[in-house]
Amino acid sequence: MAGTTVIRTLIFLVVCTAIACATNYKLYFQASNTEVTIDSFGRSLTIQRDGKVVQDIVMDRELQSANEYEETLRGFVLRNRRGAEIEFTIDVDQPDLSLLTVARRSRHRSTEVSDCVKLRGSNWFGGPEQKNQYWPIQKLRLHDYSYLSKQVDNCAVAERYWLNSLGSFVFVDDETPLFLDQNSRKPGYMCLEAKKALPYDTYDETYSFIYQIGVGVDAREAHLGAVVNVLGKPTGHPAEEMVKYPIWSTWARYKRDINEAVILKHADDIVMNGWANSQFEIDDFWETCYGSLTINTTKFPDMKQTVADIKAKGLPRVTLWVHPFINKVCEPFYSEAMEKGYLVTDHNGNSDHWWWNSGMNESVSIDFTNPEAAEWYSQRLRNIQEQYGIDSFKFDAGETDWIPLDPVLNGPPAKHPTLYTNDFLRTVAKFGDLIEVRSTHRTQDLPVFVRMLDKDTEWHGTNGLPTLITTLLQMNMAGHPLVLPDMVGGNGYDPGVADGNNPPSKELFVRWLQANVFMPSIQFSYVPFDFDEETVKISKEMTNLHEKYTPLIMERFRVAVSGGYPVNPPIWWVSPEDTVAQEIDDQFLLGDDVIAAPVIVEGARTRDIYLPEGEWIDGNLGTVYDGPIWIRDYEAPLSVLPYFVRNSTYQRLQ
Repeated sequence: MAGTTVIRTLIFLVVCTAIACATNYKLYFQASNTEVTIDSFGRSLTIQRDGKVVQDIVMDRELQSANEYEETLRGFVLRNRRGAEIEFTIDVDQPDLSLLTVARRSRHRSTEVSDCVKLRGSNWFGGPEQKNQYWPIQKLRLHDYSYLSKQVDNCAVAERYWLNSLGSFVFVDDETPLFLDQNSRKPGYMCLEAKKALPYDTYDETYSFIYQIGVGVDAREAHLGAVVNVLGKPTGHPAEEMVKYPIWSTWARYKRDINEAVILKHADDIVMNGWANSQFEIDDFWETCYGSLTINTTKFPDMKQTVADIKAKGLPRVTLWVHPFINKVCEPFYSEAMEKGYLVTDHNGNSDHWWWNSGMNESVSIDFTNPEAAEWYSQRLRNIQEQYGIDSFKFDAGETDWIPLDPVLNGPPAKHPTLYTNDFLRTVAKFGDLIEVRSTHRTQDLPVFVRMLDKDTEWHGTNGLPTLITTLLQMNMAGHPLVLPDMVGGNGYDPGVADGNNPPSKELFVRWLQANVFMPSIQFSYVPFDFDEETVKISKEMTNLHEKYTPLIMERFRVAVSGGYPVNPPIWWVSPEDTVAQEIDDQFLLGDDVIAAPVIVEGARTRDIYLPEGEWIDGNLGTVYDGPIWIRDYEAPLSVLPYFVRNSTYQRLQ
């Protein structure tokens, strides 16, 4: 806390009815004109800045019975007749940020507490990654939703952070067993519910429910304050080669049907069509069995030579897809891990679980909260690197629903099971700046790409192309600016067909690629040369455009490291009070200087584009626009990606 915090606490007693009265408690932040009002009878917590309400929360019924007040150094405590306490504390009091902590500690396991944040009246950002990735996020509906990193609903990124357009955020502490009920039991509200229930630890007698409310000058400044005070920022960034040149995976195009001949042909095609210097990724299925981390020599008789051949062709970085599972039939690796205590078990000692490459109860998960198990896994990966010349890895999974329910883990029980995700990511992040991960939990500091969960090869808004943009925005505004978009064209899953292949149409492929251009990196698996010469030509133009803007992406990476700024923020970022910009869900920024407005509607050859305040130059035509302005029916045939560059940056890049 900067400087000395002076608090004035006022108590007003008002008779409300013949049998009840209300007491209002107030806290004043002295460095800013921010005022907190707690109405015990109305169960409300209201925050105003400069006379405007920026946060409104309906608190749990226990507040109504609060009858004892105790002042503290930086706030006060309310206590009800049963001894339950709520503490309100000023943590930061600065001109550009006010930060209040609301804490309930040592709640008995038999109790449940729910505080409901009002969503109406403002737009909301951040929240969880989802298949239905609404933007802004107040449209999302969740019921009794355990809030942690999980594969269900694509909820791999579930940071406990929500920001509104009025310049206020809510951040929930790691140790709170948090469930969400949004637009369900109480429409128009997001209820933060704390209870001692699975999938969280259920064995301690008590739990805590702690959250912080921040208020800034506007949404942009509030978010930057959150980065400094609660979220954290990257300590580094991915390698420039991973940004400048595409990544080519075997997954979507070939699924698990890969061998030496297939991947060498794939490499030849990539280089012959003009994409040398790219990163080549060998995806599923190269192991003898899942979890062996041993090359299948039937499919790859000489993997060391194969890797060397790929590099000699002009693809200098070769990576492998890996995962944290062992199938039980994969011997002797399963038995070794079991005997050494390297597996996650439940409280009954059972380690059996499942993942997408096993049946029910046919696999186990390595326990990364056990340092010896983490090192065992890491050393086996280092052996692969040394033996075969592999440069790095694509790390899959890491979400909490891939381990047994009610797990036994190391570390504070109040952080179970989310600690599994955190420790897994901190283990694999040591493999350097060419890796990618896909799950997160309080890992905004890690200097690695976080990949979006698998997107479907669809035009619609349920995990299709439109969600490429909204997920990008969600991840950036959850404090993860180093975003790796999923593969161009999606994963091509064929519903109901194992390893089926449903490739994108030419139009979907091209529009998907265009949407990727101003994101940090481009991943191919389906390839341009499977379509026609026009697709190859357009694809080359788009990857060249991405390469041209790589210096700007890297510059923004450095700003993310130094100041915690998003790399691809929503367009309101440059005009935080622009209510039109706040609701745009099909455009995004690169830094503060480029607006991407890709076409994401099937068959469309025009689109409307909104430019916020500033002087913007059309990247295709050179036309200058002064925002805020709508450009109606902008012409965008299949070969055209609409984008606009701030005038000063445009001149610098020419």
